[in-house]
Amino acid sequence: MQWNASPNFAPLVLFLGGRRRIVKTLRDAAEVLIIDWPFDDGEEYVAAVKACDDAVAGEAGMEELRELLLRAAREAGITALSVVSDSGKTTPHMAA
Repeated sequence: MQWNASPNFAPLVLFLGGRRRIVKTLRDAAEVLIIDWPFDDGEEYVAAVKACDDAVAGEAGMEELRELLLRAAREAGITALSVVSDSGKTTPHMAA
């Protein structure tokens, strides 16, 4: 898996303690989970970290990681802005 090019990962914007993090690659997802996350517990957080590890190993897809990252954000009370592509058009969606 390429760390800096993840074509199957629709971008997310996470708002972490007054800072904004854009997640658009596997590397971004790993960094935000390991470095920027406000705490390192929670069932959804652990599942997202495992999915990230599995994606690095080529054993999980980016869509699964993205969904688990959104669930972990909800669990942690992190606001997420998701851009979802629909037939070539991008439409912003808020996920909380």
